[in-house]
Amino acid sequence: MSKVFKKTSGNGHISLYLGRRDFVDHVDSVDLVDGVVKVDPSGLDGKKVFVYLACAFRYGSEDLDVIGLSCRKDIWINRVQVYPAPDGNAEKTQMQESLLKKVGENGYPFSFQMPPNLPCSVSLQPGPNDAGKACGVDFEVKAYMANEANNATEVIEKKATCRLMIRKIQYAPNKNSAGPKADITKQFMMSDKPVHMEASLDKEIYYHGDPITISVKINNETTKVVKKIKVTVEQLTNVVLYSSDTYTKSVCTEEFGETINANSTFEKSFQVTPLLANNKEKRGLSVDGRLKYEDTNLASTTLSQDNKEMQGILVSYKVKVNLMVSGGGLLGGLTASDVTVELPLTLMSPKPAGEFSIIQ
Repeated sequence: MSKVFKKTSGNGHISLYLGRRDFVDHVDSVDLVDGVVKVDPSGLDGKKVFVYLACAFRYGSEDLDVIGLSCRKDIWINRVQVYPAPDGNAEKTQMQESLLKKVGENGYPFSFQMPPNLPCSVSLQPGPNDAGKACGVDFEVKAYMANEANNATEVIEKKATCRLMIRKIQYAPNKNSAGPKADITKQFMMSDKPVHMEASLDKEIYYHGDPITISVKINNETTKVVKKIKVTVEQLTNVVLYSSDTYTKSVCTEEFGETINANSTFEKSFQVTPLLANNKEKRGLSVDGRLKYEDTNLASTTLSQDNKEMQGILVSYKVKVNLMVSGGGLLGGLTASDVTVELPLTLMSPKPAGEFSIIQ
């Protein structure tokens, strides 16, 4: 095991160990979250030790908790008792066996199986002057000392807890199919013939940082002139909690000075590259969840969009190809118009080499 993540409580009586902090959502199943808690029985004072895994949507500053206002909504939470150990010897994972060897005596394993309808770890990018933890979906593993697992009246001391943040992530599927296609035929006022545009992507899935290739075919049968072509990549963030709100933000816009004369055809491929580095100032933009201050990227497309039970933040993308068509004849600019076609875009990270999964 190359790295172990450890957090010890303030009183030193319990320590939480994880072998990794990224857990993969395979759409129909999720990696098992497995770890170990080291317990010092002499310091428990008759209390038990529990561990919980929580998925929560954070929508406000932690400072609000000081005045009694909750700034988070638990989407899913599960608790297990690790000490005294429950009856029966549960089968240990390979990760837990390795951690127990490292921890030594008084190590107690725990595991959680997340349901597949939980959202992935996503943060909403704060504005330049915003302080505190970013809003978004996060996952927390917490060990604590208490008399009962979940008693609303019991006060759990902060020094009797330890926690580690983890991430639930999705990687791009290995199979990459042909990209989507779309077309539009538009008739203009004062023109008896239309303009036809067809646009397509060369593949279904693109990785973060890779250029996106858009092939465009145009048949301009009108008397108008296409002055330029604009390509925009938009991020759609669907926040699903008590209700559903969708926010659309442009993450890449480029204009190409291509002129397509009246009664002519055109065919060309264009490339655009949406990057978080070019959108650092956009407040509310969705980015992949990060641990501490490590770098991240634009939020990945949520693969399980059709799961009606899913709450939290769902992310999707689309590419818009827009023809800026000039007006002609006596009316000039009054008859100018746009022709727009939209294509769905899947933007994700590839599965790292050597990445392994534990599913139960």
